[in-house]
Amino acid sequence: MVQTSGHRRLPRLNAVGLEDLEGELAVFPLPGALLLPRGRLPLNIFEPRYLAMVDDALRERRLIGMIQPQEIPGSRDTDDDDELAMGLRQNLPPRPAPLYRVGCVGRLASFAEREDGTFSISLFGVARFRVWQEVDVRNGYRQVRPDFRPFAADLVEPGPVAFDRVQLLRSLRHYFSLRGFEARWEAIEQMDDETLITTLSMICPFPPPEKQALLEAVTLADRAQTLQALLEMAGHEPDGGNGPHSA
Repeated sequence: MVQTSGHRRLPRLNAVGLEDLEGELAVFPLPGALLLPRGRLPLNIFEPRYLAMVDDALRERRLIGMIQPQEIPGSRDTDDDDELAMGLRQNLPPRPAPLYRVGCVGRLASFAEREDGTFSISLFGVARFRVWQEVDVRNGYRQVRPDFRPFAADLVEPGPVAFDRVQLLRSLRHYFSLRGFEARWEAIEQMDDETLITTLSMICPFPPPEKQALLEAVTLADRAQTLQALLEMAGHEPDGGNGPHSA
């Protein structure tokens, strides 16, 4: 792997410290896509700007920040119809959607290039970050200055988690049954507590605000409690599939 000047190679995952994560971070704004520490997120990459982002990440520290854009009323890139109309008349690009303040940085764990030039990748979650400042766009994709200090504990594997595992699995079975989802229950039941909470938080198709609540839960026990509440409150309409996200 080529290492460009000004960027140091990230150490192995079990040796990463806050100092290794400092510096500007490329971010991938994708609604509904949740990456958590020690989780794995598959992604299909086909937009030119995100192909460039992956290329740059491979040449540098292999880090990409996953973050959700905030929902804009009317599904617009700007929250003002008059402003949008004026921008269209003047042939101006749409204003990018504001970002949530918390995301999660992932390290490129796998990469494959297809014959058509698109990428299939997976990210391994390293740590959450708070957006301190958004900086200039690079090669078409957005970048931020992240602050990892509020989430330093993400770099340490958690101990035992206090939550009602039996009740969580019961709620999950009911949730999946209502939506007609199939699951490998034997594999799910054999997961350790952290893997169970992380995996379910990432794959369940909750709306973006609920996904953000799971991301921002302070501790793993808090996330389990939030997940339990979301499963119990979930409606009865199917919300779609859980395959790799695309951009």
